[in-house]
Amino acid sequence: MKIAIVCFDNFTDIDVFLPWDLLNRVRLVGGISDWDVQLLGTDKTHFSMAGLRIPMTGNISEIPSADAVIFASGIGVQHLFQNQQYLNKINFDPKSQLIGSMCSGSLILGAKGLLKGLKATTYPTVVEQLKKFDVEVIEQSFVNNGNVSTAAGCFAAQELSAWIIRTLVGEDMVNTVLETVQPVGKGLYFN
Repeated sequence: MKIAIVCFDNFTDIDVFLPWDLLNRVRLVGGISDWDVQLLGTDKTHFSMAGLRIPMTGNISEIPSADAVIFASGIGVQHLFQNQQYLNKINFDPKSQLIGSMCSGSLILGAKGLLKGLKATTYPTVVEQLKKFDVEVIEQSFVNNGNVSTAAGCFAAQELSAWIIRTLVGEDMVNTVLETVQPVGKGLYFN
């Protein structure tokens, strides 16, 4: 199985690295050897909002061959969702692929017409932009519409990743993966 995380310059670090880590655990701790998580972009490397330059494992032209695709977020989305040349390079099929977005990555799904008439979530600062694509934006961390899901808030990457794992592998694998990242004992925020 191939899972693609779509990156670009000025992506939000945690919105790429958290699902990258969680999804790779299906192979690393879950033992599914044919589970392949890839970072796809338009260039050989892309830099994060924090300034990390990250090598891509493939090109966005490979999106159609993925079983699941996540569109990352970050200030770089602002240019891309309005760039028809970029949007024309994005090809997917929600009938045969799982398509998801993190925070402002939903603007790319909106611009591609994938969220028209649906409920979705996104980062609070881009709610009005997403509504322009005939989307009912609701304030939830995760919204699912069949093979299309949106997540909002960096830690919602856990819910988006769990949805992909649950759909492609099963609930037992979700538990296996999430158990490896849960806080130990009583913490400041988790009791």
